[in-house]
Amino acid sequence: MTTLSTTTPFLSILAAAAALATATAAIAADGAATVTTTTEKTVTQTTVTVPATPAAPMAMPAGNPARASAQLKGGATGMGDGEVTMDQQGDAVLVHVVAGGLAPGSTHGFHVHDKGVCAGPDFMSAGGHFNPAAHAHGGQEMEHHAGDMPNLVADSNGRIDAKLVLHGVWLGGNSGLVGHAVVLHAMPDDYHTQPTGNAGPRLACGVLAAGG
Repeated sequence: MTTLSTTTPFLSILAAAAALATATAAIAADGAATVTTTTEKTVTQTTVTVPATPAAPMAMPAGNPARASAQLKGGATGMGDGEVTMDQQGDAVLVHVVAGGLAPGSTHGFHVHDKGVCAGPDFMSAGGHFNPAAHAHGGQEMEHHAGDMPNLVADSNGRIDAKLVLHGVWLGGNSGLVGHAVVLHAMPDDYHTQPTGNAGPRLACGVLAAGG
């Protein structure tokens, strides 16, 4: 909100009118303005509010798939072997991750990476996090990469069965997730260390393909 204040003599109405006109011009940027006119005897306050213009909805890419999936492979160790499915629901993606062979109660970073290549044994071929908008790394509630996802926690049997919701992303299109690798890391993502979250080595990797 923009607040403009003018102090005028008791009979100076013209200054108050000019201040109101200035505030009205500021509404386009701020959505609201308050004008306070102070005289020797009175204080008059006028507030003019205009609803904010809503952001244009994201357009779904042509041919956007309804579902994508990937088979997670943990290499020779088998740690993290499992499956990832993703379903497009409006401008959100519902993610279901099932993986096993992990330490009971362990927490693991999980991301979509830039390349669609999962060459073992370290899966560094998947590149860095998928980040078409060049954002900083972070959690879902802050600025983050398109490929940033919540940490996953294994149960007492070393198995992950988790469902996540990613907002504002598509499966298809030039900035979509299909064709990129999903990677399960050995350590939790701290969501602060740039650009990786300090999630440690890559345990398992799989490439997202439409369908499944």
